[in-house]
Amino acid sequence: MTALAIVLVGTKFSFAVFSQNCDVLYNQTTPLQNREGAKAGDLITEETKKIIAIHKDIQSIGMAVPGIYHYEKGTVWAPNIRGWDDFPLLKNMQQITNIPVTIDSDRSCYILGEWWKGNAKGCDNAIYLAVGTGIGAGILIEGKVFRGAHDIAGAIGWLALHQPFDEKYIECGCFEYYASGEGIARLARKLLQEEKNYTGILKQKNAEALTAYDIFSAYEKKDRLAIEVFNICIRYWGMAVANLVSLFNPEKIILGGGIFGPAVQFIPAIKKEATKWAQPFSIKQVSIESSALGTDAGLYGAGLMAFQLQNR
Repeated sequence: MTALAIVLVGTKFSFAVFSQNCDVLYNQTTPLQNREGAKAGDLITEETKKIIAIHKDIQSIGMAVPGIYHYEKGTVWAPNIRGWDDFPLLKNMQQITNIPVTIDSDRSCYILGEWWKGNAKGCDNAIYLAVGTGIGAGILIEGKVFRGAHDIAGAIGWLALHQPFDEKYIECGCFEYYASGEGIARLARKLLQEEKNYTGILKQKNAEALTAYDIFSAYEKKDRLAIEVFNICIRYWGMAVANLVSLFNPEKIILGGGIFGPAVQFIPAIKKEATKWAQPFSIKQVSIESSALGTDAGLYGAGLMAFQLQNR
């Protein structure tokens, strides 16, 4: 028996077929190509039908989506797909197959993946801090994923880490505004405007087209402005880790997502910053580590959910 895992990541869907031994038998990535609303949903169902037709022993499907999955309604709010404000994803999937389907937020799947086959293996209390285009946290408490009263727990992009309040924080949250992949580029643009005497690498680029990758590249060349950007981000990441440590007293915090990645080099500095702010006993007890599964953490988490569905 096998299981199908499906993960929406940024502007693409990833699919993987897992054996019971956790081997990946098949995988593919399908770009959304700016599809919106029902057209994005149709892409998932079309690709799912093709995979099921080839892998006839698939017994269950696990899906991970960004944003919020509403369990009672089976609908998704996904901020990066227009028209997915309350999209009936579960109903769409059930219309194409009799195979059982389970859906959860990507942040929940990240921590499940690390708990199953990654650096949170053996933990009962752990947190996956995902930093990519956005920021979210998968929270494992006493061996169970914590989802909150309305399935929104872990939306820590909205952590309040700077004052006073500014309306620019409404859409994505204060923490995400400054320290996500988009936030890194945004910070660089702000500093470029403020530092009139700067003549380094980033000055030669189109400021509006800057990406986090550009800032990392400049940092590796010891660019002064890039160093300043990441010093600021390290402070935000450190404060966020401190807040998570003080609130949940986890055994581990796993740093993952597209930014960690290249930002793994900053983990010692993040731990140092977090130590300033966190509950003093708890911060000494926690291990802060990078993801063992990288960008596949969500796929493994969705795969685990699918196998758990088979065993119910």
